[in-house]
Formats: sequence, structure tokens, C-alpha cells
Amino acid sequence: MKTKTTVLMTALIMLSLLISACGGSEAEATPTLSVETIQTIAVATFSGGLTQTALAAPTNTPMPTSTPAPTISIPTFANVTPFGTSTTGSIPVTACNSMAWVSDVTIPDNTPMTPGQTFTKTWKVRNSGTCAWDAGFKFAFTNGDAMGGATYTLPQSVPANTQIDISIAMTAPNKAGSIKGNWRMSTAAGQFFGDEVYVVILVGGAGGTATNTSAPAASTATTAPTATATPVTPVP
Repeated sequence: MKTKTTVLMTALIMLSLLISACGGSEAEATPTLSVETIQTIAVATFSGGLTQTALAAPTNTPMPTSTPAPTISIPTFANVTPFGTSTTGSIPVTACNSMAWVSDVTIPDNTPMTPGQTFTKTWKVRNSGTCAWDAGFKFAFTNGDAMGGATYTLPQSVPANTQIDISIAMTAPNKAGSIKGNWRMSTAAGQFFGDEVYVVILVGGAGGTATNTSAPAASTATTAPTATATPVTPVP
């Protein structure tokens, strides 16, 4: 409202000055302004004032909206070792129950045998695990030819890292060739573990000729020759 009043006052002052300037001399004819002309001058003056006011007033410029920064997705990689660090390979863990073969005490590999010959195979083995073998653990045949051998049951506990001898009575089969049987330790429940050991023999025939271990036959006695008497002729 104040701005509009100021503009109107300015227009009226200008109009008064214009009338005064025109009425200073009697010789000059006094111009008569029509109502339309006065309205046009007032409107023009009012519009000019509004334009100047608009230019002088500060504009309400909207603040720029912040644009969110783009999100960068960094892929993750599994099992990646950072630079500058060292890694060590995984260390195998010794099994609780384990058995290692040490040596053949009797019947080395490819020992010659005759069909039906009996023998006792003895292995030296070691408890290579971290747990003791409980009484009741079994040393049993797994595959091949058992050659009449029976399962051996541990009568007492065997501590870890202890060596023992295990003996199995066997009989060579009645067939020629290389005969092999595999044996292994197991828990009382029958879960096998550790090394699988074996016995291999050669029975006379295609696989090798078995040696004859029987004693040689006794030689027959030779009788001494009988002496023959020669008759003596008397001297005359």
C-alpha cells in the first residue's frame, strides 16, 4: 500500500508541474487534458514505479537442492590376504586313532611255503595317533586271502606312540602262486583306521618253487665184503 501511495503522489506532482508550466503565459493557449490522457499518464507512471520496485526488491531465489553423491559399491572378495601379511599352510591334525607299520618280524614278503604249511605272521606296529587304543580294539582281515587267520582282539590298552607285536596263526592254501592277505586295526565297533598291513607268501607252483624242508632220507648201511679162503698147497 505504501508503494502504491508513493507512486500516486509522484504522478500528481508531475501533473501539477506540467499544468504550471503550461499556464505561465497568456499568449499561449492553455491545453486541456482529457480524462483519458490523465489516466494514461497515471497508469504509465504507476507501472514504471512497479517495475523499479520489482527491480530493487531482492528476488527470492530458491536454494539449489543438494544432489546426493553417487554410491560406489566396492565388491568384497572372500579369502583375500591383505598385502604385507604372510600366511602359513594348514597343518594337518593327527587323528585320534591311527596305526603305523614298523616292520615284519616274521615271514618276510614272498616267503616260500608248501601247500597246507602252517606258520605265524608277526607284525610290529606303532600307535601313531593321539589316543590310546582301548582294550577290545580289533586287528582284523580286510581283503585278499585270510589263509585261515582269525581276528586278534587287544587284551589291554595300548598308549599313544607305543609299539607292539601282533601275531596271527595262518595256513598256506592248497593252491600254487603268490598269496596275499591284508589286515588292519579297528575300533571295537569295527571302524578301521591307520595303515593296512599285509602278508604275502609263495606257494610252490607258478609263483615260485617252495623249498623242501623235510630232512633227507637216511642212507642204507653197506655190508663189508666176505673174505674167501685160498687153499694152501703143501711143500714136498
